[in-house]
Amino acid sequence: MARIAYNHTDAQAFAATRHLGDASSWRAAIVEHFDPKPGSRLLDLGAGTGSWSRTFTEWFPGVEVVAVEPSAAMRDLSVFQPILAGDAAAIPLPDSSVDAVWISTVIHHVPDLAAAAAELRRVLRPGAVVLIRSAFAGRPEGITQFRYFTEAVRVLDTYPSVADIEEAFAGFRTVKLSKVPQHTASSLQEIVATLRREAHTPLQLITDEEYATGLERLRAAAETTTGPVIDHLDLLVMRTDPAGSPPPAAG
Repeated sequence: MARIAYNHTDAQAFAATRHLGDASSWRAAIVEHFDPKPGSRLLDLGAGTGSWSRTFTEWFPGVEVVAVEPSAAMRDLSVFQPILAGDAAAIPLPDSSVDAVWISTVIHHVPDLAAAAAELRRVLRPGAVVLIRSAFAGRPEGITQFRYFTEAVRVLDTYPSVADIEEAFAGFRTVKLSKVPQHTASSLQEIVATLRREAHTPLQLITDEEYATGLERLRAAAETTTGPVIDHLDLLVMRTDPAGSPPPAAG
């Protein structure tokens, strides 16, 4: 079960505020590891309201983008169609049919990482790549949200760590872990004006008092801080065995 149920209130907040903006740094990070040649298939797993899937079709003409999302509320508001019902343990695709998987700010919602890894091994072709964009336990640096909502670091530390994922993803090798800069907002004032608590799992899972305290910190900083907000999220890149991974042992 995911940490957040993602009902229609959550989904509407997500759709209203979680816009990609200038994501060119992420495009560069992706194509370092994935060759978007026509005919290849890119899976957006946990696609939310479809912003990344729509962007991928713009960036990579000729690539088949497949969006999979477990939340019906998210699928109802998706800007990308079709978007398929499914999750990390039940991906509605054939065996050995995917060249790359994009998992953006989703991995902490996956209840069984080993089951997800087995399912990914099933759908991925030999040598395919998994791109996990996330904040990982123990790595809050460079993320504005945790600078002002410091209590939310407690929530972050319940997320999977990089080591947790590497342990669960048997049959994959780690290619690279890096922090990718992204233009989050034009200013802290913009963040104050557009912030929706329902759109951010760490903010939902702190107390109301802690959220109010963090919001006070953010508003105070916005009065004196100018310039764009640049965040740095982690990108963990893993790859299957080029010769093909053996199937999981039965039983």
